[in-house]
Amino acid sequence: MQFSKLPQHLLHLWIIIPRWAKVLGALCLACIYSISFYLLFVAPTGFRWRGIYGDPNYPTGYTIHGIDVSRYQGTINWNRLRNAMIERSPIRFVFIKSTEGDSHLDASFRDNFYNAKESGFIRGVYHFWSNNSSPNRQAYFFLAMVKLESGDLPPVLDVESKPNNISTKEFQQNILTWLRIVEQKYHVKPIIYTYYKFKDQYLSDSRFDEYPYWIAHYYVDQMGYQGAWKFWQHTDAGKLPGIKGYVDLDIYNGSFYSLQRMLIP
Repeated sequence: MQFSKLPQHLLHLWIIIPRWAKVLGALCLACIYSISFYLLFVAPTGFRWRGIYGDPNYPTGYTIHGIDVSRYQGTINWNRLRNAMIERSPIRFVFIKSTEGDSHLDASFRDNFYNAKESGFIRGVYHFWSNNSSPNRQAYFFLAMVKLESGDLPPVLDVESKPNNISTKEFQQNILTWLRIVEQKYHVKPIIYTYYKFKDQYLSDSRFDEYPYWIAHYYVDQMGYQGAWKFWQHTDAGKLPGIKGYVDLDIYNGSFYSLQRMLIP
């Protein structure tokens, strides 16, 4: 701070303020800034920003395991990954990020999409919802970039935030528009991915009950969401051979036979 440029009365006031008061004021400003940053940027998708350390807390009682990947996993060694085990069970399925908004294609999508099937995994593909473009443009972009085949999981819509400038009713209609356009193409109900508190707050309308859910709830022994669900993303701290760094781990809520019945015919 350049004190020479302050008005004399402010300079005098600054000089007579006790040092402890100056320190306290600076701490208060820092707290206000931190709280504002959290509310504006972290809270809307808070589970994505949690620390990824410690025990992944594998839920017990489930035998059908899978993962989800994107460019953040880098180049995957699929030869090693195909033999990986989670809780002494093989990896059965892999969800792959494909698109985001109406113009972004994940840099690793094509490689991951091809290699997942070649490695013997059941593959699924998800679109990351953006609040900055229309549901129609996003749906048709997804359909243009992704060509699902018989034996793949239904397409997935990953929705994690609602814009503040529209009502919940309008937001829900936008989500339904995407789901219905994609359903008309593949003749299966798309899967909705979200975290459980977001589901309860913004997707509780009964019209969403007909869709299968993939719920994110990390580092807990039991799912917090009380409704029906098909997949549970239970950690972002998984470690597997063939993948450098961390990877999200998922479980399927059912038998391998029922998982196969979900697939695109």
